[in-house]
Amino acid sequence: MSDITSGQRLGASPGPRPEAIKAIPVRHPGRWVSAILVLLVVAQVVYTILVQAGLKWEVVGHYLFQGLIRGGIVVTLELTVLAMIIGVALGIVLAVMRLSPNPVVSWVSWFYIWFFRGTPVLVQIFFWFNLNLVLPHLTLGIAGTPFYWRGPGTNSLITNFMAALLGLGLNEAAYMAEIVRAGLISVEQGQSEAAQALGMTRMLVMRRIILPQAMRVIIPPTGNETISMLKTSSLAFVAAVPELFTRGEQIASANFNVVELIFVVSTWYLFMTSILTVGQFYLERYFARGSQRELPTTPLQRLRRMLFTLHAPFVASIWRSTRAR
Repeated sequence: MSDITSGQRLGASPGPRPEAIKAIPVRHPGRWVSAILVLLVVAQVVYTILVQAGLKWEVVGHYLFQGLIRGGIVVTLELTVLAMIIGVALGIVLAVMRLSPNPVVSWVSWFYIWFFRGTPVLVQIFFWFNLNLVLPHLTLGIAGTPFYWRGPGTNSLITNFMAALLGLGLNEAAYMAEIVRAGLISVEQGQSEAAQALGMTRMLVMRRIILPQAMRVIIPPTGNETISMLKTSSLAFVAAVPELFTRGEQIASANFNVVELIFVVSTWYLFMTSILTVGQFYLERYFARGSQRELPTTPLQRLRRMLFTLHAPFVASIWRSTRAR
């Protein structure tokens, strides 16, 4: 250290600066080959659909915003929203029952989940649609006793739309019960024990402490279930409900443009599921505020970052040229 200081005082010239390290990126020819192969396959599929398949695209454009299709979209959204409301509300009740220390309540909840998850939703819709064949009237009590009540006809209460709604909603409740139960047990048990030690009731602890923390676990699969419900609502055709798929089938049976109407229906399903996907992203981002140090970037933030990354070398070159002048 003293030698370097004395050399600098005597005016000794410093040594030559080392050359800058030239970093040579590792080449990955396999990536380019795989990318080219994938692009060729995609190009062939697009060419086959647009040119070789002989589809009548004017028919697709004509029926894309047709009145019957728009009406089917409204019915599809109604089924989706109402079925998810039934599924979420009943699923929360079933999840709390499943975690109850009462063995009878817990067993009833387990049996419901086992039965409705074990039978296809198409069969359940078909059952509610044909319930009047075995139960023409809704009754309460035992016939021949003073406590017997005979209600209205089953057909007047369970319409086609109601049959599809019951099949979809009750089946969804079984899946939502397991989703909510997973979220509830993800919260540390010591928090509920501490709250109960402070005098809070079990329901108050569930509403104020456990559920708010469990939402970040419940929201992602619930969003997936909502998107799945939007597509599963097409099974309502078995109950003759005029939803989107049923309307497409009715139009196709009249003009025999089956594949073209499939494209129309698929386009609307893709559009609606894309909107739900964006909504799910922002909802997950909202509930992740307390559990992550940095929130996931939004699509707009990703676009800005990409544009900045692309323009960074250009801006740097302009800055260097300005400094050189």
